[in-house]
Amino acid sequence: MNPTRSSKPPARFANAEEINPFQLLLDLHDHAVARTPESGRVAVLTELALSAAVVSWWTRWQPSTIHSSLRAGADLTDIARATGLDASDVARRWRRWADIQTRLDIGGRPSVDPVEVRAIERRLGLGVVR
Repeated sequence: MNPTRSSKPPARFANAEEINPFQLLLDLHDHAVARTPESGRVAVLTELALSAAVVSWWTRWQPSTIHSSLRAGADLTDIARATGLDASDVARRWRRWADIQTRLDIGGRPSVDPVEVRAIERRLGLGVVR
């Protein structure tokens, strides 16, 4: 649930980060399309705040999306091409995320099945390092 938002676009990261991530993308698009060189300082700062919040959200979500891609059968090369990262960076981000998720207890079970994670590691030839 989003807190009540002001009708005025945020010009600060802290305010932009409170916006639902999907709405944030829409707001950034709408703001960028409407902004002109004459829009001024606040408009540019708003675009900067919105884009910084988008990057922040995406950075946190990326490992989960990488995991979904791995579950769907993608390999590190596929994901590296999709993300623009090196395959080693993809593996590092996913492993760090998977390590945390397999230790996260939700109702007596891990957030992500450790057996599934090990199967993905074997398929990718990543050798289990725990």
